[in-house]
Amino acid sequence: MRNGRVRGLILAGAAIAILPAVTGCDYWPPALQAQIEQLQAEAHGAMAERAKLQGQVADVTKMKDELQARVDDLARSNRDLTGKVAGLEQALSAEKERAAHLAKAASKPTAKPVAAKTASKPPVKKVDKKKTAQAATKKRA
Repeated sequence: MRNGRVRGLILAGAAIAILPAVTGCDYWPPALQAQIEQLQAEAHGAMAERAKLQGQVADVTKMKDELQARVDDLARSNRDLTGKVAGLEQALSAEKERAAHLAKAASKPTAKPVAAKTASKPPVKKVDKKKTAQAATKKRA
């Protein structure tokens, strides 16, 4: 414990001794002043470039999010359409089977002979309504 106390006193004394040296120095040599100004200008330039790059990163992030949302929408649409296509393919195969079954049934000869209709009515003569209307008007006149 004594070592810690001695070490703390030494550090406090050193800090007190250095403090007036650092704060009391108002004179900077011209070469050092020029170097400081150059470093400050570089720091300002770097900060401006950083801000510009951060703006670009924000824009690219926004575009990425929009494109990701679009990809998600397209993926959802793709899943929906894939389901519809699968359903349509199943319906098509069922219709093909049904058509094949009907074609098979139609190609089988029937056991009952088809009797001709002998007692059918004679065909009805089609009458053109315009001609009959014109004939009726001629008779009246």
